[in-house]
Amino acid sequence: MSFLEHLDELRSRLFRIAIVFVVLLAASWAVSDRILAFLMVPIREHLLVGGDIIFIALTEPFMVYMKASAIAALFLSSPYILWQFWGFVAPGLYKKERRAGGLFMVLGTIFFVAGGAFGYYLALPITARWLLSLGTQFKAQLTLQAAFDFESRMLLGAGLVFEMPIVILVLSRFGIVTPAFLMRHFRIAVMVIAIAAAVITPSGDALTMAVFALPMIGLYLLGVGFAWLAARPAAEKPVSS
Repeated sequence: MSFLEHLDELRSRLFRIAIVFVVLLAASWAVSDRILAFLMVPIREHLLVGGDIIFIALTEPFMVYMKASAIAALFLSSPYILWQFWGFVAPGLYKKERRAGGLFMVLGTIFFVAGGAFGYYLALPITARWLLSLGTQFKAQLTLQAAFDFESRMLLGAGLVFEMPIVILVLSRFGIVTPAFLMRHFRIAVMVIAIAAAVITPSGDALTMAVFALPMIGLYLLGVGFAWLAARPAAEKPVSS
């Protein structure tokens, strides 16, 4: 296809993604109170005695309910988003590589959801407990917007970070990176991971950065393992005499 045809294909796929996302957003809005109550648990359970989550702007509850619905819709639509992405790049792949589309969608969804679960059940409780414990001599009155923005960055950041092994796997299949290349630049990768952890974490404190950075290093090494598995079939092909 020509460049304009590629752009038209991309526009078509983005439009389909938008339709699915809006439908799931509307469905999530119907139960947005339950979604928000669930999302606020890791922060609420670590509030100090007498502390509470309040709102000070008239539109604050509406905006937060909408954002909570959007996060739910994003996680629910992630398989379809990944499938559309694969459908866009698949025509440029070999037939054997195109067969990996289902595996890409399944693994991408699993890792994205696993990242969100890591953020909700591990990263957020640890950081919320630590940050709130610093204010023991004060009375906590968190605004709804501030509390939700903190949590949403943690959840989405963790979801995206957990896609690292899948990205490395795809790059290795395209021949852009190799296991040897990844391990040779491991120190640079650790430095980049530390910078990324500082950008993702809302507070920027050392504990929160470590909570993100250490799993990211593990995910990078897992990606190296994926790259090794992707490169192995090509390396094991018999040499013709």
